Amino acid sequence: MSEIPGDLKFLKSHEWARVEGDGKVTVGISDHAQGLLGDLVYVELPGVGDRVEAGNACAVVESVKAASDVYAPVSGTVSEVNAALADKPETINEDAYGEGWLFTLEIEEPEQLKELLSPDDYAELLENDDH
Repeated sequence: MSEIPGDLKFLKSHEWARVEGDGKVTVGISDHAQGLLGDLVYVELPGVGDRVEAGNACAVVESVKAASDVYAPVSGTVSEVNAALADKPETINEDAYGEGWLFTLEIEEPEQLKELLSPDDYAELLENDDH
């Protein structure tokens, strides 16, 4: 299992959020999630300016096995999307916590971050999933 970066927060549905410090949050899917999905072949991202709601589906990642919704970890307005994924969705497989980020949003309610799992809690969730 890969290392889980200590600066991330997680949803139980395997999305991660990295607080960028300027009111922005970058979102992606965990290394565990990309491993379950297998080789990604298509990514559908929200549009810049779209408002996303915490816990609601806002993107789709598609692999040779299945399509999976990506849920917003927090509410906000999309300020940037990782357009490079349109041509290279496999970047998520290769670097889920780095170059494989999905989108950045301007967070509306920073207190929502407190409801997300810490890296340790997420690691524990994954261990319990494996049993």
